[in-house]
Amino acid sequence: MEPSPVGASGSAERWRAEAARAFQHYLDRSAPHTAGRWAGTLVAAAVYALRVYYVRGFYVVTYGLGIYLINLLIGFLSPMVEPELEAGPGLPTSGSDEFKPFIRRLPEFKFWYAVTKAFCIAFVMTFFSVFDVPVFWPILLCYWIVLFVLTMKRQIVHMIKYKYVPFSIGKQRYGGKKGPAASASKE
Repeated sequence: MEPSPVGASGSAERWRAEAARAFQHYLDRSAPHTAGRWAGTLVAAAVYALRVYYVRGFYVVTYGLGIYLINLLIGFLSPMVEPELEAGPGLPTSGSDEFKPFIRRLPEFKFWYAVTKAFCIAFVMTFFSVFDVPVFWPILLCYWIVLFVLTMKRQIVHMIKYKYVPFSIGKQRYGGKKGPAASASKE
């Protein structure tokens, strides 16, 4: 007896669900390993750069990848709630204001995942000649640099205007009050 087409699609769907579950499991396990994840992304970026260099083509794909990476970087550096659009009080400007932590519009894990996926997709695109559009690449490079500089300038002005820093380096330590006992023990 032949298997019905419905049974074949059911097993394919079951296999796809199992593969998606396994992929999600490994993604979840990689979440706490920030340095390792980014090292893997750097390897993927290097492999992509070597592929483009040796093929000497796919500059439009690389330009599109660069524009997408700028877009992701803006999301990573931007707060979830724009201070100028917020109805309530903005970010604290003095010591008496309520502290509001910086919450990114695009969290680090999603930023990493999107960057890595973009490099992988761009790498696969380099195997199809339809994406190898002949173009004078120095013009694209100059245009991308100008776009990057102007975009980052605007982002930095926004950060300065609303007094937020999207990076935190380690745990902040406070000196605290030194009492008479603390100063007497140093003598």
